[in-house]
Amino acid sequence: MQYKYTICFIKRGHQLLMLNREKPEWMGVWNGVGGKIEKGETPEEAIIREIKEETGIDIGHVAYKGTVTWSVNESYIGGMYAFVAELPETYEYHTPIKTQEGILDWKDISWILHPENVGMANVKFFLHKMLDDYRIYDHQFIYIDGEVVDFHSERLDTSTVLH
Repeated sequence: MQYKYTICFIKRGHQLLMLNREKPEWMGVWNGVGGKIEKGETPEEAIIREIKEETGIDIGHVAYKGTVTWSVNESYIGGMYAFVAELPETYEYHTPIKTQEGILDWKDISWILHPENVGMANVKFFLHKMLDDYRIYDHQFIYIDGEVVDFHSERLDTSTVLH
């Protein structure tokens, strides 16, 4: 299946560059950077472009980590290609920064994954696997009336290619 969206978590040491979005649908929630795949782009080309547009950072390489898929109220099905990019710990990028998309800020991974952190998107369900596991997964969500009612991760074959 082909998806329309991408997301990337940019890591620098023990921190991730997170975006607090100002636009619906994730307004006011911290998430990775990313967006729509344009016609003729591969998912990797799209996320590298989105990173540049949203952060100004030129990323040379991103690691494909699988997909995040969802169904909403048992009808709409969507998904996005997920990536992780690593910057050297010495990489200078001063935050917070106000952008057209929202506010960019470095957040400690322990803060992001803290069980009482309610300001995160659905990231806490799958981020640890993206950061700590070399394998790729399809992280599957089922939403009913805006709430996650089911989540599970299914390992994908390493020969799975991006579409």
